[in-house]
Amino acid sequence: MFAPHQDDLPAVRRAPAIWRTMLNVDRGLVNLVGKLVVTGSVPARLRAQPLLMVANHIGVFDAFVLMAACKRIGINPRFMLAGGILDAPVIGPALRVSGHLRVDRSQAATAVGQFAEAAEALRTTREPIIVYPEGRISHDPGLWPERGKTGAARLALAAGVPVLPISQWGAHEAVYWGTETVNGPADLVPLARSGLSAPLRRPRFKVHFGEPVDLSGVEPERPGAGVRAHAKIMQAVTDGLVPLRRDEPVRPRFHDPTRPTDTVSPWKPVRASGS
Repeated sequence: MFAPHQDDLPAVRRAPAIWRTMLNVDRGLVNLVGKLVVTGSVPARLRAQPLLMVANHIGVFDAFVLMAACKRIGINPRFMLAGGILDAPVIGPALRVSGHLRVDRSQAATAVGQFAEAAEALRTTREPIIVYPEGRISHDPGLWPERGKTGAARLALAAGVPVLPISQWGAHEAVYWGTETVNGPADLVPLARSGLSAPLRRPRFKVHFGEPVDLSGVEPERPGAGVRAHAKIMQAVTDGLVPLRRDEPVRPRFHDPTRPTDTVSPWKPVRASGS
């Protein structure tokens, strides 16, 4: 199902002006770099109530693609972002003013408080919140979703909100993975080279908004509820990814020499394993 026109959808609360500006600039950037194709949408009944959206993580450019896809279907999402991004000069204050949420996974004591704040924000907001359950760009050789962490699932159960899976493919072709740490200009050279060549290749950025994940059978009070909910969520993201990469079931055609390939996805289809 293709995304309906924005005028046909119920109105949602306007995002802060600075975030609307960033979304408009982002839309222009994504259209410059490649071609965006969006399928699915967010059901009308979920547009004016709390909603958690979860997406697979395939490259450093995929957040820009997700923003453009959300803009196209008429929603203004907020992201759960690593603290380092929110503390960065210029962009950090703009993101904080826009209402994005902080998560510091390496600081257990801080993370507990942030989890409670995120659950409360989920219960009270009218804007969807996007989370990457994997926590990092996939290291699977085929770029299928990694095992991921249960945080997003536990958050949805704690807040009692619907979960909508987002599957995406193609954003990995825009910019190389590069490196997890930047120690100098040399670390940015692969990113710059790949980014400059992307408009010449015009990659297709495919984003699919799936149906809400059925978590009705998961009882939040029972031990292991987060694990069971997480498995359902990740399977839904993977199921939505399969048709987006039907002609690349095993490995991506686009070879990124900088991306690590040292893990194996537990969610990928049997065909994708090469069996």
